Amino acid sequence: MSVDHPFRPEERPMFAGSPFSPAHPGARRLGYFAIGLFLGATSTFGNALTTVNTGVIAGPLGLYAAQAAALPAIYVAMNASANLTLVKARAQFGIPEVTGGLLALYALTGFAQFAVPGFAPTIVLRAVSGMTAAALITLGIYYLMQALPPRAKSLGAVIGIGLPQIGTPLARLVPVDVLADNGLWGLHAIEIALALFTLALVLLLPLPPSEKSRAFAPLDLVTILLATAGMLLLCQVLGQGRTLWWADTPWLGVALALAIPLLAAAFLIETGRPDPLVHFEWIGSWGILRFAAVALVMRLALAEQTYGAVGLLTLGGLNNDQLRTLFLVVALAMLLGIVAAALTLSERRLPWQVLVAALIIATGAWLDSDATALTRPAQLMLSQALIGFGTTLFVGPALLYGFLRMIQRGGDHLVSFVVTFSITQNVGGLMGSALLGSLQTIWARNASNVLAADMLASDPQTAARIAGGATSLAGVVADPAQRVAQGAGLLGQAMAREAGIIAFTDTFRLVAVLALAIALFIFANILVSSRRGGVAG
Repeated sequence: MSVDHPFRPEERPMFAGSPFSPAHPGARRLGYFAIGLFLGATSTFGNALTTVNTGVIAGPLGLYAAQAAALPAIYVAMNASANLTLVKARAQFGIPEVTGGLLALYALTGFAQFAVPGFAPTIVLRAVSGMTAAALITLGIYYLMQALPPRAKSLGAVIGIGLPQIGTPLARLVPVDVLADNGLWGLHAIEIALALFTLALVLLLPLPPSEKSRAFAPLDLVTILLATAGMLLLCQVLGQGRTLWWADTPWLGVALALAIPLLAAAFLIETGRPDPLVHFEWIGSWGILRFAAVALVMRLALAEQTYGAVGLLTLGGLNNDQLRTLFLVVALAMLLGIVAAALTLSERRLPWQVLVAALIIATGAWLDSDATALTRPAQLMLSQALIGFGTTLFVGPALLYGFLRMIQRGGDHLVSFVVTFSITQNVGGLMGSALLGSLQTIWARNASNVLAADMLASDPQTAARIAGGATSLAGVVADPAQRVAQGAGLLGQAMAREAGIIAFTDTFRLVAVLALAIALFIFANILVSSRRGGVAG
């Protein structure tokens, strides 16, 4: 089917670079739907394997902790800024050319890991992975839309943006040994296989053609370069701040000082153009600012699962291989959230869906606030399932809500909307981990100081605990003085672990309050809108 095919007016794409939407036979619709599901579920899977196994990856590559923390930040920066280029690239060059080129580049950079393993090639791979994921998420939405009848095409967007959230829990189901054998051979093989298999699928059943047009202007390249450089620096600050600590590492301040003028320069260029790449005056309107704020704060709250719950269990000595059942439940809950969002979808119900999602996430976080040193995955099943369900119940309707606001202003605002949503979700997730991680560190230090103040050497209970620790070492340490010293060290470790758990529970309460505040804010907007006789917007 070519662009010269006599498409009917209603089959023409809404935006340049989007595919036509002709009527398809049943078998072709099923094929589009199956490929769309696969693209959605696997678009973020390759990077998630790296993100959830940074400790495992750091060893074979010979990386320091800060270098390992840089890898997810590079992915986020490139993923968030890629849509500045991809939306117009699809319009000018076509969907197959853009997607096929990125998938081929992804596979090639994966192969390069076998020939030249190291930090620099891994940086390139994560950058390409970020750009490819941005393209595949959109591609998955297009495939799902082709499979659905015209009245239900919005379901494709809800399902297509919900499925990538499953990448992280699915990555935690992969055994660590499979990834780490023979110098990360398994990890690189999985990423290459995914890229090549995805490329084969989109070549086997391509999308209908799209209308091509000249989309790029010379100043677009300047904006893209400035924004991408600024985003890379900003994400490095967010990604490594809690690892290196904000006030202890001068280059973090230098990076932030450089990021601000780079992003400001991109902003000034766009606001001074008659036909800007990004419409900041629209992004700065009250409705879009409100949408972006809700999406950003919700993404901050959702870091409870990726950082908080995992950090708590890691503090208890568990690793990914012991968390598989928990994250299998989370993945299933996310699928249920997508189904619930799709079944209850309507324009008038969008704010209510986001409201309910916020309340569910608040409930899950509050349940986690009762965690103790004995908490294990079994005790977190319900709370993490609620948060997983709330994640996908929120993200699809939130995307559609912002998309409808964008439609009202016209197709030239598509880049602005996609970039806004991408930044709130990607950079918001990085900000969430940075915020919760920093607060947990500070609160753990405070709790440790409080606990230490109550543990006097003259206290009989403290002395008994030290003596018990010393006795447990009698078989391996002959010197009585050394046994007592190491017994005191064991008590200090137990105290630090308990302080960390107290800090995590405080973090969970903060997340619950954030999610509840978002729910109250949305409810207030619904009430105001109902009095005006309109849809909350």
